[in-house]
Amino acid sequence: MMYSDIVEIIKIGEGYTIEFKEKISDSIAKDICAFANSSGGKIILGVRDKTGEIVGFKLTNNIKSKIQNYARNLEPSLIVNVEQIKNLTVIYVPEGKEKPYFVNGRCYLRQGANSQQLSRDEIRNFFQKTNLIRFDRKLNHEFNLIEDFNDKAFSGFVENARIDKSLGKEHILKNLNLLEDGVLTNAGVLFFAKSIRKFFLNSVITAVLYQGYEGIDILDRQDFEEDFITNLAGIIKFLLRNLRVKSIIKGLKRYDIPEFSEEVLREIVLNAMVHRDYFSEGRILIEIFKDRVEVSNPGGLLFEKELLGKKSITRNPLLADLVYRMGLVEKIGSGINKIRRVLGDNVIFEDEGDGFRVTLKRETIENVPENVPENVPESRPDNIIRLMKNNPKITIKEISRILKVNEKTIKRDIKKLKEDRKIRRVGPDKGGYWEVVE
Repeated sequence: MMYSDIVEIIKIGEGYTIEFKEKISDSIAKDICAFANSSGGKIILGVRDKTGEIVGFKLTNNIKSKIQNYARNLEPSLIVNVEQIKNLTVIYVPEGKEKPYFVNGRCYLRQGANSQQLSRDEIRNFFQKTNLIRFDRKLNHEFNLIEDFNDKAFSGFVENARIDKSLGKEHILKNLNLLEDGVLTNAGVLFFAKSIRKFFLNSVITAVLYQGYEGIDILDRQDFEEDFITNLAGIIKFLLRNLRVKSIIKGLKRYDIPEFSEEVLREIVLNAMVHRDYFSEGRILIEIFKDRVEVSNPGGLLFEKELLGKKSITRNPLLADLVYRMGLVEKIGSGINKIRRVLGDNVIFEDEGDGFRVTLKRETIENVPENVPENVPESRPDNIIRLMKNNPKITIKEISRILKVNEKTIKRDIKKLKEDRKIRRVGPDKGGYWEVVE
């Protein structure tokens, strides 16, 4: 490997397959074990892990023997390559073929940029459930890097992950383990595809707003099928638009407080998107009822429910690494405790074996803000306006089905609303949208 390649890796920073060390220490054995149990990786000696500053490290024969002994003393034994590249030392750790590996009776797995200790039962259960095949690392030969790649999404990722923009796209993707022999991995497809529906129909996320306590009368529905981050932003917008907002007055100022904070909603949705089982044909489903919000995803926990918030094992470590690099989570696995601290008894976590559900309890109140759809008496024109606010692209057919009124009547109501200048149509009948005139 060229020195310039190592420098580029250092600029990208630590992650799922990269570890920085300023000098040699016994903790290297733990990291070698974690990389072997995961997808392999590189340990770069001579770099400060907090700042990425290159301070240099000289490899001697004694140190080289010590590093190789760390690997040989794993159970089972492992072989690593060690190389001096100018003023840096690189330890190449392969993905192990005899997982799980142990060091001094302890087992470690790579989680984001950290090496986490696991019990033997936990890691054995993990490998049994995943069958040693990770969805996010599989190469996607159907993806065309020219036609299907979303450069805007990639530029946004590079900026938010604070990666040097002067590095080439191919170099960045390779160093993030998203590109191999010119082929993008599934994790890369989820993050940088113009539309994920083309490649993974089950990755489309559906959000629904119901009128009452049961999933019968739909007031609003939206499918999210773009890249990972665009979908995340769209889902949060959908939730905030359809949840209540309480206004309080302090002094001369009015403050709008959402029913659930944007931060909490993002943590819950991110958990579902990162930890779901992408081999399952099921979809992530987000449902808003009058008394609760439910976020369900395919794929149950990979450990006992009692350890939820204490352990973090993800089926999709590359996805988790990308999310972490963007600063969307403070630490891999920290989201559950954050949600519990904020919501207390108002959140319920349910592991259903082949699926996982988070339920947020809502207060059932009669007097709610005007912008919140509730089961209260409204005129049909008011209902039409509300539906258009919630979904500007809603069709007359959908309005007719939701309000249980024939299309001819809906068309007449819409004509009257147009004449009264309460709504207007922007663009053509197909491809346009409704605009509510305030």
